[in-house]
Amino acid sequence: MSIFTKISGFGHFLPKKTYSNDDLSKIVDTSDEWIFSRTGIKQRHIANKQELTSSLAIEAAQDAILSSNFDIKKIECVIVATTTPDNTFPSTATKVQKFFGLNDIPSFDVQAVCSGFIYGLQIADSFIKSEKFKNVLLIGAETLSKIVDWKDRRTCVLFGDGAGSMILTADKKKNGVLSTKIYSDGKWMDSLYADGGPSLNQRVGKIRMKGQDIFKQAVNKLSQSTLEALNECNLGVKDIDWFVPHQANQRIISSTGKKLGIEVEKTISTVKYHANTSAASIPLAISSSIKSGKIKKNDLLALCAIGGGLTWGSCILRI
Repeated sequence: MSIFTKISGFGHFLPKKTYSNDDLSKIVDTSDEWIFSRTGIKQRHIANKQELTSSLAIEAAQDAILSSNFDIKKIECVIVATTTPDNTFPSTATKVQKFFGLNDIPSFDVQAVCSGFIYGLQIADSFIKSEKFKNVLLIGAETLSKIVDWKDRRTCVLFGDGAGSMILTADKKKNGVLSTKIYSDGKWMDSLYADGGPSLNQRVGKIRMKGQDIFKQAVNKLSQSTLEALNECNLGVKDIDWFVPHQANQRIISSTGKKLGIEVEKTISTVKYHANTSAASIPLAISSSIKSGKIKKNDLLALCAIGGGLTWGSCILRI
């Protein structure tokens, strides 16, 4: 009998502190009109010095556990998708594991930048469908404000902090994760990167980006991977209830939806108030939309993301 991956819990967390566009105009040469017209962003949440990526991840996991009434002791694997780990090592996932007292189970991080959660979904789905594990905790968490160059108005206006989580469980019904597709192409690595690393220069580094390169690649790659994921489970664009793209900026979100022929009314966009939270953006958008009553049980979602590398991918799932 076939095993499928059910989504049994959703959660998210946002730091209380926010920076509005007007706040940023006091730091760099910019304005609310300049930022919003180009990105669709009005504000971003910013972690304080005491809030680490692991702190946000734990809060998002707790939200999923409490809202679903799931027994945390049943978790058999913890995966955290992040580009901003607390330490070079050990993994942020092991800190989550320690907090919940989940001894002697595998815990590890996935680093695929903004595509990290999609990568994590494919890994978790493979574990469950191969019957390696029955219950996996998957989290996307970022504190990008700590690697942003606050003097670079092209990038500092784009990013925010946050976390989103899913509890994935084995099920006999064909729902949950229906298909996943992941890709990468290293020839675009200089389009979006951090200019630091332990081996490179022993520094954390700051985010550097060639925005036009990313935009051109994003729309084509996101739309193509979404169509391939739909085709893999014999579905079409017309079957989608909600399109949930990575919340990079509103231009990419709108252009990708238009290329796919998806109505604006079926597109989930949280970028206005969350900004780009990298690996956290998709689970954060889904969880907040479920809790607001927008996304409902049995809805079919098409997810897609693109990030540094370049990495990209898509997932079709039924709530």
